[in-house]
Amino acid sequence: MKTGFSLGLVLFTFAVSSVTAAPWPEILPGTQRLTMSGDIADQQVASVDRFLLDEIARSVETRIKYWERDTSSPLKYSASVQSNRGRLAHILGVRMERLKYSGPEIIHTTEKSPLVGRGSNFEVYAIRWPVLEGVNGEGLLLVPLGIAPVANFVVVPDADQLPEQIAGLSKGVPFESQIARRLAESGCRVVVPVLMDRQIKARKGRAKLTNRELIYRGTYELGAHVIGLELQKVLAIVDWFYAKSSPDATRVGVVGWGEGGLLALYAGALDERIRVVGVSGYFDSRQNIWQEPIDRNVFGLLEQFGDAELASLIAPRSLIIEAAKGPQVIIPPGTGGAPGRITTPALPVVRAEIQRAKSLVMGLKPEPVLELVISGDGNGPYGTPEFLKQILAKADSTLELAAAGEDPQNLHPEFVYQQRQDRQMEEMLRYSQWLLRESPDVRRNFFAKLDVSSRGKFEETVEWYRKFFYDEVIGRVDHPLLPSNARTRRIYDERDYTGYEVVLDVFTNVFAYGILLLPKDLKVGEKRPVVVCQHGLEGRPQDTIERTASYGIYRQFSSVLANRGFIVFAPQNLYIFNDRFRTLQRKANPIKKTLYSIITPQHQQIVDWLSTLPNVDPDRIGFYGISYGGKTAMRVPPLVTNYCLSICSGDFTEWVEKNASTRDKYMWHDEYEIFEHDLGSTFNYAEMATLIAPRPFMVETGFFDARNDMVGLEFAKIRLLYSGRLGIGDRAEIEWFVGDHLIHGVGTFDFLHKHLNWPKGWRSSRIEYE
Repeated sequence: MKTGFSLGLVLFTFAVSSVTAAPWPEILPGTQRLTMSGDIADQQVASVDRFLLDEIARSVETRIKYWERDTSSPLKYSASVQSNRGRLAHILGVRMERLKYSGPEIIHTTEKSPLVGRGSNFEVYAIRWPVLEGVNGEGLLLVPLGIAPVANFVVVPDADQLPEQIAGLSKGVPFESQIARRLAESGCRVVVPVLMDRQIKARKGRAKLTNRELIYRGTYELGAHVIGLELQKVLAIVDWFYAKSSPDATRVGVVGWGEGGLLALYAGALDERIRVVGVSGYFDSRQNIWQEPIDRNVFGLLEQFGDAELASLIAPRSLIIEAAKGPQVIIPPGTGGAPGRITTPALPVVRAEIQRAKSLVMGLKPEPVLELVISGDGNGPYGTPEFLKQILAKADSTLELAAAGEDPQNLHPEFVYQQRQDRQMEEMLRYSQWLLRESPDVRRNFFAKLDVSSRGKFEETVEWYRKFFYDEVIGRVDHPLLPSNARTRRIYDERDYTGYEVVLDVFTNVFAYGILLLPKDLKVGEKRPVVVCQHGLEGRPQDTIERTASYGIYRQFSSVLANRGFIVFAPQNLYIFNDRFRTLQRKANPIKKTLYSIITPQHQQIVDWLSTLPNVDPDRIGFYGISYGGKTAMRVPPLVTNYCLSICSGDFTEWVEKNASTRDKYMWHDEYEIFEHDLGSTFNYAEMATLIAPRPFMVETGFFDARNDMVGLEFAKIRLLYSGRLGIGDRAEIEWFVGDHLIHGVGTFDFLHKHLNWPKGWRSSRIEYE
């Protein structure tokens, strides 16, 4: 839809009028009147919230396009879902090959015997087993006395349970829910791993985070995950079970409650060696995963997988679901960590998801075993006899649940459980730091297909990476842009420019909003460059124009550039209203989206609309953003190629290091939405800038801004590309200045004048920096 207007006619009218010019029109010609009242930024965030909830609901129906199930035989079915299994492993971070080992290590010292507990017909040992380099599993091994084990089980507790509790050695779990004990009494070998708990602590005097969120932060950016690491620990035990040649080796099951139920479901979906899976207090539709603790956030999970799809990966093996009371967890807002909650899945939802799972594998023979056991009304105790009987029978039809014996005896009641928990924490943190050290080489290998032998080859081969960045990192919304349907109203009538609020439609329930500044000396038929000036965290377009409380950061750079004769557009971005916008990221991630999945098409619509204006040169539209707007400068211009240049102010750095290092800011900070999945393996800031090349790119940074020592290191990689490889060194610049986190507006303004080809003979009437 053509949205241009006859601004030239308006200007001509002003030119022939009296010396005292009439005011500019209340609305821009060719647009509709903007009638929205109240806080438009508030309405913008609310509209995106509705859009994302609709997309989450829609994901259930759209998943089918990722599956090509062949139910003609179990063998063909398994082959037909292998790509889905591989995708699940990838997003969970189950990527590294596990270490091989002959058997778990029995933990004991000269002061402590290896036997830590004894039941009526089983013994309990503390064990450790290797998983990945520097990462070990720890937990308990329950071994039947006097007989060969009839089956092997990994019983996974909830994150806030001790292995000793579900083995009956410590208080805290009622007898009827001591799953590990009951299976051991029934003649099974059982391993109970330790999980990272949800204890909340203040981290380096900053944000209060759960232990699980801390591990999540350190791994998510690097393509790993706390869930993935714990899955590797579970699967390493399955490796051990299968390395044995005894008849019980193939009778392998994984059973869990709460967080353990999550791990059991994922483990069964990933590993076809697991014959039976028991999930208690967890199975759900997963549409509200964004409300759960952030350590359950898996990028792109709902694109292909709800719990029903995970169940379909277990078929035709046995899956027993127990509708029982789950863990009740509340992680409150306002602590600096991500708020979240865990509640018991509603029985009607559990039933519906099971029915959906059955429909996905309809026709597969033999018919998959997917059974529901209901404890009470769905809120009863977990680990019911019926649940355990079903699990044992599906491991082997001859197995039965034994009568309970005497309470087990804890032979080491003085054991300090916190020390074991601390070891697990330190190992996973060290592993994340090892991944961080390796990440530059991983990214280098990832970019091996980029051909920089000539500019032509570069521009040809970089397109694959641009598409990957949009599809796999940012997350592309698969809706076409709506007609912009521009609505405007005049809000500024200054000496040198006139300002209009502008609202543009983007998608259903999504619009773009910003302020357009038009210099008053525009001439009829004149085409001028545009600078899109982007605010930072919790900012507004007005902050870049007026002398607000944020003047010390923005220094009215939109007004300054308008005074220099540039047309300026200052957009409202989504990163405002604290937890409200962070919740948008939580809703976006499970459907393989981010904040920039919305921000990018908003900017595309803005640039497309600007290009229709008669006094805009569509080939000279540049981007200039500070702080969170600097993040936007690294993510949007690579994808909105209408931007002919990009300036990143107050944000450029070795971004992966800044996010994932235990020595740096964000691991301990309250911006829990800042972490982006797998950047460590794909795109640091130098690689993002590669997607901007060969267009001009500039960094503006204060000497005293946070971690400025890392800016030059990352920018050197851009120098190599622009100067050393492509021979366009004049298009990549950096300016350090004596100052902190603010717009400096000296070298960057020269950069804009140079590369937007706007004469230096500008006129300034009120604000200037030089």
